[in-house]
Amino acid sequence: MALKKVGILTGGGDCSGLNAVIRAVTRAAAIEHGAKVLGIEGGFEGLITAHTQELTVRNTRDILTLGGTILGTTNKGNPFEFREIKPDGSIGVHDYSDRAVDNFNKMGLDCLFVVGGEGTLEIGYRFFLKGVPVIGIPKTIDNDLDKTDYTFGYQTAVEVACDAMDRLQTTGRSHQRVMILEVMGRTAGWIAIDAGVAGGAHIILIPEIPFNIDRVVEKIKFRAEGGSPFSIIMVAEGAKEEGGDVITQASASTRLQGVPQLGGVGFYLADQIKKRIDLEVRCTVLGHIQRGGSPCAFDRVLGTRLGSHAVRAAAEGSFGTMVALKTPDMTLVPLKELAGKVRSVPVDSQLIQCAESIGISMGR
Repeated sequence: MALKKVGILTGGGDCSGLNAVIRAVTRAAAIEHGAKVLGIEGGFEGLITAHTQELTVRNTRDILTLGGTILGTTNKGNPFEFREIKPDGSIGVHDYSDRAVDNFNKMGLDCLFVVGGEGTLEIGYRFFLKGVPVIGIPKTIDNDLDKTDYTFGYQTAVEVACDAMDRLQTTGRSHQRVMILEVMGRTAGWIAIDAGVAGGAHIILIPEIPFNIDRVVEKIKFRAEGGSPFSIIMVAEGAKEEGGDVITQASASTRLQGVPQLGGVGFYLADQIKKRIDLEVRCTVLGHIQRGGSPCAFDRVLGTRLGSHAVRAAAEGSFGTMVALKTPDMTLVPLKELAGKVRSVPVDSQLIQCAESIGISMGR
């Protein structure tokens, strides 16, 4: 089909590589099809409010290396369940999806490119069912989207975490301390396991394998008795103790998201270790440092490939799909196959076997 005008939005948490996708979609649509590109600001909220900006080859030429997203994003703007604070302080939930569809039609768009993770793509699929021609582009630093080998933003996050671990190695060894690094990963521990292996962690704790604190301490004692009185622990924010729950933060800022904000497992772990062994323990929470900054080369290339392939899929009329990396090729996956699915680290995977075979404790 002929593409005359397309729209693109970025939803959910930001990550490195988003602007590479925006640039690729803009250039492929304009250069190959002569189409106009409309950037929808603030994720799906931009569809509700009709806040947009025109994207051109010229005004996107220098954004490849930029972190974040020039369109802005939000993870609390689901038009189907839009949450707002009422004057009395309570939360009201409204369905603004029809308004969003009406604005899409008024914009005269032939396609809506939805860039995001599992939650954002699920919303995109719901709009597809309402008649909006949607193409999904996978994005998440957690790498927990099904049907694609990698999501852009992930490799940059791993490199940031690995660099932090390298630095903790030197200070931990100098002071003979137990150093804990808490990284992102609500339900999937891909960042923790990859960065942990790459950074030489001695203990890696992930959401998929509930940890036993005694096993953790045993590993630390084993190293100390062997002449290495320092240990490096990598822990994902969603990791939990056997029989316990994930640790959440009480924060008013999460009320509009409707999901708890995780964090604190690193400090919990530090307190538990201090009670059991006479060593200094320090915890570092990497937090949003993993999301910001310039994307690595892998994510620049992947974002560019995904954006370009998404435009081709739109030109072919392959709506209701997500572009995906199936190394070395790009492919299309029906959005309905992704709804509600999160890809976790298989506990019997070769990656876990590799870690344990070289002496890394998984806390079990």
